[in-house]
Amino acid sequence: MKFLLDESVDVRLVAFLKERGHDVKAIARDYPSALEDRHVLRLALGERRALITNDLDFGELVVREGLGHSGVILFRLQSTSLALQQARLDALLRRHEGRITDFLVVTESRVRRRSSG
Repeated sequence: MKFLLDESVDVRLVAFLKERGHDVKAIARDYPSALEDRHVLRLALGERRALITNDLDFGELVVREGLGHSGVILFRLQSTSLALQQARLDALLRRHEGRITDFLVVTESRVRRRSSG
């Protein structure tokens, strides 16, 4: 799968995902800094990448405004621990195997699919 990590996500997830064979880019590393959320969403869509973020603003853009996307994974975790993010992402990828095209909200205990528009 192809992923784009938003600036709000630990950039160390790039290595974690690449070790599992995924094509990964990170806003903090591969693009100019301070891109607006709408621009980040357009980049992900244009490159057909699922966006991984901690930023609730993407929920507004996708769910409320109905902007297009190639999948969004929104972490809503109590802890910013890298190990927790890796564990939840690993479980999500094993369960959905390449079918991440929806807006997904990931918590410690579950994954919730949100409809757009």
